Amino acid sequence: MTDNYLLKLYHKTRSYPFGRALFSRMFAAKAPYFKSIKPTITELQPNHCELTFKKRKAVQNHIGTVHAIALCNGLEMAMGALAEASIPKHLRWIPKGMTVNYTAKADSDIRIVASTDPQAWELGDLPVTVQGFRSDGTLVIDGVITIYISEKPPKKTA
Repeated sequence: MTDNYLLKLYHKTRSYPFGRALFSRMFAAKAPYFKSIKPTITELQPNHCELTFKKRKAVQNHIGTVHAIALCNGLEMAMGALAEASIPKHLRWIPKGMTVNYTAKADSDIRIVASTDPQAWELGDLPVTVQGFRSDGTLVIDGVITIYISEKPPKKTA
């Protein structure tokens, strides 16, 4: 079993009825804008996270497709969960930049995947691959979120 706090919580909540939904709501509360897409984290392990969210009125644009910011919120949430589930205890991370390409209309429910190289957790910039797919498997958004990795400061002693 892992000693990572987020992975422990993920595995514990999955044993409850509606555990994935419970875990997803708890994690989405870390950044309130994540809640706007009502995501469900369906898979979480070191260096990999998947989540889904429904196409519904609140995440649609004027032409009836999932709007760009909803897609980016999904990408950022998946990246954040991946980072928290993967980073070594002596390091910390912060988002540095995001590049995305919209590759097709997002006209269905969405599945988001974030992944990174397990060997990449070193000081400096770390690229996290993020992608979103329609329910038919078509890629609708493709990108990279760069996070900056640094040492945690030493704990202050009283």
